[in-house]
Amino acid sequence: MELEIKDLYVSIGGKDIVKGLSLTLAQGEVIALMGPNGSGKSTLASAIMGDPHCDVQSGKILVNGEDITGLSPDKRAQKGIFLSFQYPKEITGVTLANFLRTSYNSLRENPLGVMDFQKLLKEKMHDLQMDSQFTKRYLNEGFSGGEKKRTEILQMMVLEPTFAILDETDSGLDVDALRIVAHGINAMKGPKRGILIITHYHRILDYISPDKVFIMKDGKIVKSGGHDLAIEVEKKGYQ
Repeated sequence: MELEIKDLYVSIGGKDIVKGLSLTLAQGEVIALMGPNGSGKSTLASAIMGDPHCDVQSGKILVNGEDITGLSPDKRAQKGIFLSFQYPKEITGVTLANFLRTSYNSLRENPLGVMDFQKLLKEKMHDLQMDSQFTKRYLNEGFSGGEKKRTEILQMMVLEPTFAILDETDSGLDVDALRIVAHGINAMKGPKRGILIITHYHRILDYISPDKVFIMKDGKIVKSGGHDLAIEVEKKGYQ
């Protein structure tokens, strides 16, 4: 299966942000999308997920050849797309465990009961070195920046999407948290999953080796290559 972005133009509030971008993410691939602030990376991620603030002017978003450009975010999730937010929201009154179990069961024909899901959740939390008490807390409420990002990766590990889009998951993480988050991402790599890592910096790529690297500037992809391209950007910047 493939997630294909085809000649996509996206605006927000009347301002053109993404300007004719094409990109294909296949199952089994890890792609890094790098670029300076304001290049349109996060807008692209939001548009792929169906954010209503993103106005798709033209172009298509396809999953295995099926046009999903007009689908709502929940329908896109059912097609196997997952977005890890750059700035995860706090949701008061909804515990992490209830949020994840509801999300998990909404994507499957055979829902898991409370006890079976708790077992699954604790296994994933152990991999991310997260205290089991987090399951009782409201989603992201009072969480540190690193805890929020770790929770985003936990969601990915539980939901097991076909295509995971990670929007600057590494931002604001200290070295230890970055290693743990990278460990979770590496655990999800495999032939059944495509992963798109959106980042400013090379540092997360010290732990996760991408198959392809794309550089985005002013709403377009201006350069592509292998891991060496990310190292070059680290040394020379976005020139």
